[in-house]
Amino acid sequence: MMTMTSITIIMTTTRHHHHDGECDDPECSCHHHHHHADEVFTSWGAETVHSYTEEDIRRILTALDTGDYGAILRAKGIVPSGGKWLHFDYVPEEQDVRYGSADYTGRLCVIGAQLKEDKLKELFSL
Repeated sequence: MMTMTSITIIMTTTRHHHHDGECDDPECSCHHHHHHADEVFTSWGAETVHSYTEEDIRRILTALDTGDYGAILRAKGIVPSGGKWLHFDYVPEEQDVRYGSADYTGRLCVIGAQLKEDKLKELFSL
């Protein structure tokens, strides 16, 4: 089971110098590689008219913690629920489900790494 409960940022002090062209100093801090968030994380979203109960949404959000759908960092949505609208927010091992204002259609968004989109569609009954 893979869960991510926090992200730790470590800042280090490195020496830095400016140079023109190639740098051949192996101690130079210019020999590093950046990963931008859009290279590591992806998002999956859908619009739906499918109606969900509060229990359905809680079951779905709990399933996101298993790691079976990728490394989920965040999920949120607004979905129809028997004439009302359910709003939900999720981060690993924490969920908030509540009734709120209406929207014209249900909306789902899941953000993470290595998302298994087919399994997410199945989980949300799409």
